[in-house]
Amino acid sequence: MDTVRVDKWLWAARFFKTRSLATAAVEAGKVRINGDRIKPARGVKAGDTLAIDNGATEWEVIVEGLSETRGPAPVAQALYSETGASLEKRRSEAENRKYFREPGIDQRGRPTKRDRRQMERAKS
Repeated sequence: MDTVRVDKWLWAARFFKTRSLATAAVEAGKVRINGDRIKPARGVKAGDTLAIDNGATEWEVIVEGLSETRGPAPVAQALYSETGASLEKRRSEAENRKYFREPGIDQRGRPTKRDRRQMERAKS
């Protein structure tokens, strides 16, 4: 096997929970191979550099292995290696989130009356 569809590889490497989420991300331009925007059927091969944005985190990885099936996490982590710049960027973003939390990040959906009152108290 020389190449694997990029959406299958992203799913097998556990960057996305489902293959349809991986396909949607590729179509939206959230995944790039060697800096180029791609389509879900594009083949990925060992040595390619991928820039991946799944909404919460951004990675820059180098493809080390190929797989079409989703396996255990240690096997999935062996499919790629993250670049040093990407690791440092993710660490700094995690530290920023730790100290400077978004105000509504814990809130899901529409606020309740109690939540709204707490937000009004916090504003004043």
